[in-house]
Amino acid sequence: MVKEFKEFSTDARFKIADEEFLCCYTKSKSVNLFTFIWARDYSALLEIDGISFCLEQNSIIVLTPNQYLKFIEGQNLIVYQFNQEFYCIKDHDKEVSCMGVLFYGNNTIPIIKLDSENQKKLDFLHQVFLDELNTIDTIQAEMLRMLMARFIITTTRLIKQQSGFKNVYNEQVDIIREFNVLVESNFKKEHSVAFYAEKLFKSPKTLSNSFARFQKSPLQIIHDRIILEAKRLFIYTDKTAKEIAYEVGFDDASHLSRMFKKHTTLSPSEFKKQLKTEVAGNY
Repeated sequence: MVKEFKEFSTDARFKIADEEFLCCYTKSKSVNLFTFIWARDYSALLEIDGISFCLEQNSIIVLTPNQYLKFIEGQNLIVYQFNQEFYCIKDHDKEVSCMGVLFYGNNTIPIIKLDSENQKKLDFLHQVFLDELNTIDTIQAEMLRMLMARFIITTTRLIKQQSGFKNVYNEQVDIIREFNVLVESNFKKEHSVAFYAEKLFKSPKTLSNSFARFQKSPLQIIHDRIILEAKRLFIYTDKTAKEIAYEVGFDDASHLSRMFKKHTTLSPSEFKKQLKTEVAGNY
């Protein structure tokens, strides 16, 4: 079972699935999306970044896009997956953002344990998710993002209350997570890999080698974050292309325009036109 939401203008994707969907991860591969795996009535066996462990029943594991997952066995699982354009394009409090406590704000794989009360809360929220995925209207995207924010707030509160997690990360994964946090804090001003390499006390080559097993290079991650921010500003503000270019660190709007078109196949003006067309088509 897979239920999926897609938004053309932002390339946002959100899906809800079960253990059948995880069969595509029977061989270790990058998840590519922010991922929650919820073991409800039974435990599940997984391999994360080459390390095998058991996800106990009534527990939720949180994965970031650059992690590798292999599904070994499990049943009655719930999987939530989304990309940056779905959730991270909106402004959120730092603790529950895409760089918050659950994703890049810690050095361990977050595993949230649910008591009976919180199971009921999240079971109810899950049903609302399913209802909204079947409701096609102009506010569907906003509703789904609000529900995901609520889910993340709830699980963030729980992870902050719980302790005793095992550190299962190796140095390479730590570097990647630290890099992502640095990009989030500096991407509006610093666009070069050399800047981030220096902050991490690595050479640019060493930093790039740390990403060799993943599908994106450090430079691609920087550019993706710039484009995500530009999209957000085009969608949710009335700022001009020149103002947006300046806000994300370009002195010349044409530089952002070229990067934007390379990543989206649309110029900023074409993107804004597409947005208007999509909104009009929903009425």
